[in-house]
Amino acid sequence: MLVAPSLIPRKPGERIKTDRRDARKLAVLFRAGLLTEVHPLSEEDEAARDLSRARDDLREDLVRARHRLGKFLLRRAITFTPGKRAWTLAHRRWLESLRFDNPADAVVVADYLLAIEHIEQRLKALLVHVERLAQDPRYAEAVATLRCFRSIDTISAVGYAVELHNFERFTSARRLMSFVGLIPGEHSSGEKRRQGAITKTGNSHVRRLLIEAAWNYRHRPHVGTSLRNRRKGQPPRVIALADRAMLRLHRRYEQMIHRGVLPQKAVVAMARELAGFVWAALSPLSAQDHAQ
Repeated sequence: MLVAPSLIPRKPGERIKTDRRDARKLAVLFRAGLLTEVHPLSEEDEAARDLSRARDDLREDLVRARHRLGKFLLRRAITFTPGKRAWTLAHRRWLESLRFDNPADAVVVADYLLAIEHIEQRLKALLVHVERLAQDPRYAEAVATLRCFRSIDTISAVGYAVELHNFERFTSARRLMSFVGLIPGEHSSGEKRRQGAITKTGNSHVRRLLIEAAWNYRHRPHVGTSLRNRRKGQPPRVIALADRAMLRLHRRYEQMIHRGVLPQKAVVAMARELAGFVWAALSPLSAQDHAQ
């Protein structure tokens, strides 16, 4: 059993440390069930996780680079009037057609565009490796299962698979929700129960993926062509579970909005329930119970 040293309980006034004391203390804490077990990654799993996170870092760099160019044009009172959506083909042609009286402004815009194109090329190169990782025997089954859900495609499915390594350690859906920090904080005493915002502890990458996916469940349940193609050849149990998630989460969102809950809070609540559906789809214990 591996235990993180930072998670071992310590008394504030403890000033004496010896091997004999440490061994006795660990034995007592282990018998009392007060030690937190950790599951370190293998070298292969860590390399796969770093690849997925490198792609996320590049995506964030691309957003920042686009914002720099957008804010520069905004300071010059230059706005994209032909359309509403930025970074489409029409928007790029408009950017390339811009002309400036000051040569320095032209240099700045050209440099920003060059940086954006460079990051986009790096993203395309990493995407090839991520798609190749999705076919790895260690993750292929989990990725194919997750792609049956709405708004979860190859990139996000790989993110779930590499971040939630050794999925057997999540013996319940609530453990997974707690691992990603989607359970509400609580400070209760006696008959009073006080719950606050989500804890935001644990794996922030999976939490972000769940919340991003939950936003799409606001729309009415619908199985489009892309989702139908992703579901080909997958177990009926997984497809039925994904359909249940689509119906339940949309109904949940409509009910919460009708009660006056802010959309942001409603989506977080949907993300927590989506984590439960993900656990049910990936957990071998859940699959065995369903088979019985």
